[in-house]
Amino acid sequence: MKQVTFLALTTCLMAFAVSDLRAAEANPARDAIMAGLGAEAKASDPAFAGFSPQRGQALYGAKSTVGKPDTPSCTTCHTADPTQMGQTRAGKEIDAMAVSKTPNRFTDPEKVAKWFGRNCNSVLGRPCTAAEKGDFLTYLIGR
Repeated sequence: MKQVTFLALTTCLMAFAVSDLRAAEANPARDAIMAGLGAEAKASDPAFAGFSPQRGQALYGAKSTVGKPDTPSCTTCHTADPTQMGQTRAGKEIDAMAVSKTPNRFTDPEKVAKWFGRNCNSVLGRPCTAAEKGDFLTYLIGR
């Protein structure tokens, strides 16, 4: 009887942990940002079929030779593991990019636009497309 009670309690605790993780990922503000990027990507390319976490991961880790030399990739400041804290070139800490570690990440449309504007130009030497932004966010929302 004690084993059954322990197993039931363990199952309940695991279910709560999973639901908390899903709640951290679900966010109406973030969903609206993603919907806007999806509409923009579809308008730019009628063949657009959805965002890809694999493409987002590739973009996150890619090295660029056309942006600023001191920021050749996202990982320059944000580390190769988006669940870890990063650091600016000036030494200031940056919260983890992964939504699982920083649940309020990518919920403010103005901040999202600001940082994509700065960082895409710095790393890639050009603005990111809506599809690239959506892929990037899809990857980090799932991390």
